[in-house]
Amino acid sequence: MPPLSWRHHTLIQAVLSRGPLKEKDFHSIFSDVTGKTLDSHKRLFNEYLKEINRELAYVQFELRACRNQYDSFVYYGVINTVADEQSKLGTKYSVPQIAFYKGIIEAIVQDTTARGTISNIEALNVRLENQVGSSEIPPALKNFSMSQKEKAIHEFIQDQWLCATSDGNIGLGVRSFLDLRSWFHNNEVPKCDVCNEAGIKADLCPNENCTVRIHEYCLKAKFSLTRNEKVCPGCGTQWPYVVTKAEAVEEEDDTEVHQQPPEPLRRKTSRGSRQAQEEGLNEPSSRRLKRSRNNEDQELAGQSQSQTSTQTLRKAKLEKLTAVEVDNGGPGPSTRRATRTSTRLHR
Repeated sequence: MPPLSWRHHTLIQAVLSRGPLKEKDFHSIFSDVTGKTLDSHKRLFNEYLKEINRELAYVQFELRACRNQYDSFVYYGVINTVADEQSKLGTKYSVPQIAFYKGIIEAIVQDTTARGTISNIEALNVRLENQVGSSEIPPALKNFSMSQKEKAIHEFIQDQWLCATSDGNIGLGVRSFLDLRSWFHNNEVPKCDVCNEAGIKADLCPNENCTVRIHEYCLKAKFSLTRNEKVCPGCGTQWPYVVTKAEAVEEEDDTEVHQQPPEPLRRKTSRGSRQAQEEGLNEPSSRRLKRSRNNEDQELAGQSQSQTSTQTLRKAKLEKLTAVEVDNGGPGPSTRRATRTSTRLHR
């Protein structure tokens, strides 16, 4: 197996040094180091990820993508695939801080309303004793003060393990979505009915007896089209989803693009014309260009011949009028007008 190139190393270093990156930023770095756009080289991008993860697997790491359920953006980050006591030695957090973080995570995912957040007061009141399996509570957990909790929350948010929402509450950070996927599964966190990922922040079915929950972005993808039926996929209850004006306009534009033009606007062509057009499309480009130039030369020659014929007829008419008027004793008004016209044409 060939070793990773400097391009692979650059992608890994970018994620490790800058933390989880938005999809567009990670794609931009890929385009810069490879000189290839993702639109036309999607397969190459996937090969890079596969080769990177093949090497990272030796040290039990993985380059993974996830969707942040609070802003719906996709992020890329490197995570640890093994959670054991030895791996905890590599973290900068203390034992009470880790227990406090686990308590906050549990409080968020156990919320039956699927808001995905808890208030700052609720976070500070998380009891660290519940994170200890034994009956004997370590002194470090007992003595973990409110000020230490506030400092820990600030560090968790700064390191993107937690996030501060716009309404002042605390939610999961993008690192948690990246790193805790298996933890969500093992703890049977309810899943989104559309994408099958943990539904931390999601909309619930209006039917209280139904357990279906769907992420907001998944709900938009499922119900945004006005022609789709807005019902719960589990119980069939009408789902109160309102299609926005922008979504309706976007759907209408897509429909108009795929519709054929109305009948009065279609140009009717004969069978011979259609056959000539098809033959012209199948003809080599050089021959079509030559034939087009010949047609233009013929049109110009026709126009020139028509103009010459017109001038000849006018000249003959003028000579006839002159001969008649000479017999009558001199040029008349019509002859003078024709002479002026002929003079202007020859200028």
